[in-house]
Amino acid sequence: MIRALTKRRAQKVRRLLAISLTFLACAFVLVVIDSARVSTASADAWEHDLSVSANEMTNETATAVRFKGAIDAEGFPVDSAGAIAAPVRFSTDWQGLNADPERETEVRLLWTPDTLYLRFDARYRALTVFPDSDSNGRRDYLWDRDVCETFLQPDPSQLRRYKEIEVAPNGFWIDLDIGAGPRRDLQSGMRRRVDVDSTAKKWRAVLALPMKGLTEAFDPAAVWRVNFFRVEGPSEPRFYSSWQATRTSQPNFHVPEVFGQLIFAQEPLK
Repeated sequence: MIRALTKRRAQKVRRLLAISLTFLACAFVLVVIDSARVSTASADAWEHDLSVSANEMTNETATAVRFKGAIDAEGFPVDSAGAIAAPVRFSTDWQGLNADPERETEVRLLWTPDTLYLRFDARYRALTVFPDSDSNGRRDYLWDRDVCETFLQPDPSQLRRYKEIEVAPNGFWIDLDIGAGPRRDLQSGMRRRVDVDSTAKKWRAVLALPMKGLTEAFDPAAVWRVNFFRVEGPSEPRFYSSWQATRTSQPNFHVPEVFGQLIFAQEPLK
């Protein structure tokens, strides 16, 4: 009788032990699966972060491509030449908000050792321009009407020193040397050509900026800082658009801390 009881107790202990071992094995499997899920999620998040960083780098860099092609009768690259340069496009306001595709701006850049070429293609809702200018087309306070603008900073070590170039839909222009103290005329020697397509509601400005008017010694290996802007409308609230958002509370383009990069490529980027 005693032996039978002892045998039954031993069998019961073995069953409990088997159940416990099974439970522990299941728990271990669940932990492994959960760890695998966490690891996969972490890997996905890391890949996502890398993708975002790559996109941000692309969106903060404009590329000017070396131009070796034909010049038209007015001394500008033929229209098809712009296709070799990757476009910079923007349609949001100066805070990076409120995108307006009907006011999108596209910029393409070409360069030679002597000249920086910029082509603005600007979609518009309505055009507002000054009726008068100096005899050479220069117009002070041009920004109080519709304009395309670029701020160029050949020497990023001088944060508050850069060049301001503006052009209007009727060809009026202004160029300024921005730095400490009062603004000064840049007298860059820029040339420009402007066309308006009222049917497509788009205007195009092509600028030829002599390198000697922008920097003392042009080095294509150097990285410049740059930003691009649009202003449209006769009165407030006007449309203030910026490639690199300045994010100021009120419209203000003069924030060199947010300028993007401008690189000079020998060949078109692939």
